[in-house]
Amino acid sequence: MPSSSRHAADPPRLSVVVPVYNDPGGIRTTLESLVAQTYPTARYEVVVVDNGSDDTTPAVVREYCERYPELVTLLIEDEIQSSYAARNRGIEHVRGSLVSFIDADMTVEPTWAESVVASAEANDWDYMGCDIETYVVGDDSLTATYDRALGFTVQRYLEEAHFTVTACLTVRRSVFEHVGGFDSRLISGGDGEFGQRVHDAGLTQYFEPDITVYHPARTTLGAWLRKQFRVGRGSIQRRRYHPERSGSSHPLDPRKFLPLRPREFYGRLSNAMTPTARETVGLYGVGYLSKLARAAGGFYEQYLHE
Repeated sequence: MPSSSRHAADPPRLSVVVPVYNDPGGIRTTLESLVAQTYPTARYEVVVVDNGSDDTTPAVVREYCERYPELVTLLIEDEIQSSYAARNRGIEHVRGSLVSFIDADMTVEPTWAESVVASAEANDWDYMGCDIETYVVGDDSLTATYDRALGFTVQRYLEEAHFTVTACLTVRRSVFEHVGGFDSRLISGGDGEFGQRVHDAGLTQYFEPDITVYHPARTTLGAWLRKQFRVGRGSIQRRRYHPERSGSSHPLDPRKFLPLRPREFYGRLSNAMTPTARETVGLYGVGYLSKLARAAGGFYEQYLHE
C-alpha cells in the first residue's frame, strides 16, 4: 500500500498544485489564501501550473514567486491545453509526500494545510476528498442557488462513484507511482476516471467532513450550461478511452433527453435546502437544461468534433 512508506515521526511535506488558464484575478485570490497558512513553510510548497495563458495570469503568479521564493513556484504547460495535463506537470515537480489540488479562484482557511496533514496522520488514507462550500460573488441568481445546492456533493461522489472532484482532492504522491496520473485526453471527467483507478487498485479513499474549501458559484445560466456541455463531452471521451470505467451510455440514448424525475429531484434538492414552490420549479428547469446540455455535449463529441 502506498501509505506504508509514511513515517509518523516525520510529518509529510504538503505540495499544493494549482492549474490556471487566463484567470489573473482568480489565481491572485487563491495565492493570497495559500501563502497565509499556519503550516510551517519548510514543510509546504505551492506549485502553480499555467496552461498557456495569453493574458496577465503568469505575471500575477511571478509576483508571488518573487515575494515568496521558498514557497511559490510557477511551471508552464503550453503543449497540451488541458487542466489534467497541467496537474500532471505539477505532479512531476512536487516534493511533498502529500499532494493537494485546488482550482484557481478557490480559497481555504489559514489552517487548511495543517488540517490536511493532520487528517492524513489520523486516518491513514491514500486518497481524500473534503467538503466544498460554494458562495456567491456579486448578485445572487437561480443558477447560483442551483450550484450551491447541487453543484458539489463530494461525499456522495465518493460513496457512489469512488472519486472526488480535483478541486478538493489530496493524495499521497506514491499513489501516482502506483496508478499513474490523470488522463490529459479528457476535457472533463478525468477526476472520476482517476478516482476509480485508485479504487480498483484497492487503495484507501476517505471523505473528510471537518475540512472545507471554498468555491465561487457560477451565477449565470450560460456559464453553468457551458460547464455541463464540457461534462457531456468528457463522458463520451471516457466511454471512448476507458469503456471499462465509463458508465456512460450511447449519446443518442433516449434516456439522456427525458425530463428529470420530479420526486427524485425534489428529494435531492430538499436534502440541501428548503426551497419554496417557485424555487423548486425554477431549479427543476435549471436541472433539466443541465441534462440537455450534457446530452448536447455528448452528441457534439461523438459526431461533430474533429
